[in-house]
Amino acid sequence: MTPALSIIIVSYNTREMTLECLRSVFRETLSTPFEVIVLDNDSSDGSADGIESEFAGRVALIRSKDNLGFARANNVAAERARGEYLLLLNPDTVVLDSAIDKLVAFARSRPEAGIWGGRTLFGDRTLNPTSCWRRQTLWSLLCHATGASALFRRSGLLNPEGMGGWARDSEREVDIVTGCFFLIERALWERLGGFDPAFFMYGEEADLCLRARRFGARPRVTPRAEIIHYGGASERVKADKLVRLLRAKAMLIRRHWPAWKAPIGVRLLAAGCLSRTCAAWCVRPFDRAASDRVLGYWGAGWSRRKEWMEEPQPGASGPQSDSPARTGATADDRSVSTPGGTR
Repeated sequence: MTPALSIIIVSYNTREMTLECLRSVFRETLSTPFEVIVLDNDSSDGSADGIESEFAGRVALIRSKDNLGFARANNVAAERARGEYLLLLNPDTVVLDSAIDKLVAFARSRPEAGIWGGRTLFGDRTLNPTSCWRRQTLWSLLCHATGASALFRRSGLLNPEGMGGWARDSEREVDIVTGCFFLIERALWERLGGFDPAFFMYGEEADLCLRARRFGARPRVTPRAEIIHYGGASERVKADKLVRLLRAKAMLIRRHWPAWKAPIGVRLLAAGCLSRTCAAWCVRPFDRAASDRVLGYWGAGWSRRKEWMEEPQPGASGPQSDSPARTGATADDRSVSTPGGTR
């Protein structure tokens, strides 16, 4: 029997989380015929062995000998998919209350969308607003550069990418559905050629959503399909993550903005790093610990700006194989990466 849905999970050193994710998939998905394909990105924590031991015969496991990154790994796994729909699901997620069944039903009721997403929660069941985003604009980057989007997170005007003030509690068309819980028609995925592997980690789902809109897709999200998304499980060094996020945002700007406007957008990204670095130095006499945290994060983004601001040369090598595969980002990280940081 051909499954209606192919669930694709890319794992990297998240053994226990991946196993719990898989348990929740089988526990909560009861009305949709599905298959599960897991690609393990050369984990060193026994992830692949654990999956094979517990889910032999129920999961198609691909053991990669290299870390392919998030985009390429999903592309490889999708080649084995047979379902009408593909669901990209992060390993650091837990499916709640038949969320996958509900998301597929939503897709069937809104076929014109082409791409669908749900509502994400943190582990304590509070809202994780990183399920979807608006695309980057000059205004959104100006708000980022001045710090307005961080100071007024609940403002739809001043935090436009994060759609501040919306609790993700209603159905809505969005620009970007985050890759942690990302449903797409397989025919559309194949028409688009899947993720662009130039996005090793972060930005790939934003790029795909923006390309899909040119083919008539109008991504939508529903609050009825809820999952837990812990975020950031495979990233250990926050400064490195920020550099990758900023590199992805700069790539998105260059690919999807007019040539005359793109340099302005990239410089506004850098201005956001500089403004926060300056603010950290200003508060240092009063709160050294807070200042050190900001400098270790945003200061690194500014001091390492050449790593992400300069346009990659054709044929340049991507991130090294020891870079972690994306399994998400924390809320703070995603306030930087939107749209397309995220996972």
